[in-house]
Amino acid sequence: MAKKPTPKQKRKTIKKIKHPLVGIVMGSQSDWETMRHAAETLKKLGIPNEVAVHSAHRTPDRLIDWIKNVEERGAQVFIAGAGMAAALPGVVAAMTAKPVFGCPMETRVMGGMDSLLSMVQMPGGIPVGVLAVGRAGAINAALLSAAVLALGDTKIAKAVEKFRVDQTKAVPLTPE
Repeated sequence: MAKKPTPKQKRKTIKKIKHPLVGIVMGSQSDWETMRHAAETLKKLGIPNEVAVHSAHRTPDRLIDWIKNVEERGAQVFIAGAGMAAALPGVVAAMTAKPVFGCPMETRVMGGMDSLLSMVQMPGGIPVGVLAVGRAGAINAALLSAAVLALGDTKIAKAVEKFRVDQTKAVPLTPE
């Protein structure tokens, strides 16, 4: 559990991006090891994004303020990574009509199945697109976000296409 900063400690502030197209949020610092793959994938594609840590349970007001703020600055898609109860993607989806992709974190309890099952059980009317547990889910959430953005942006569409072509070329014909 994160410590509350004492008056002498400085809380690290979010690096605000002027016009992020994707907002990436995770429930705790420990999720960054997985969620960094979403940010890195978006960076490779040239898609501006903003990353933050906000808990649906411990910092709900801060989360809601961030969602509204990043959306006002241009976010068109959200990626939310969470573990265990995994409420974060659902809260984000409840606060915006923009697409929200959930990334279940691997957990010690059930290997991430608890997170996955929690995310896919959203009530009708509050959709969350849920990806695979762990690193693959974070990468795919970024690629799916890019595909959504590519529908209205030819530069992003070309970047996604190049990513796919390069990925195909990287697969060897025989083992090395």
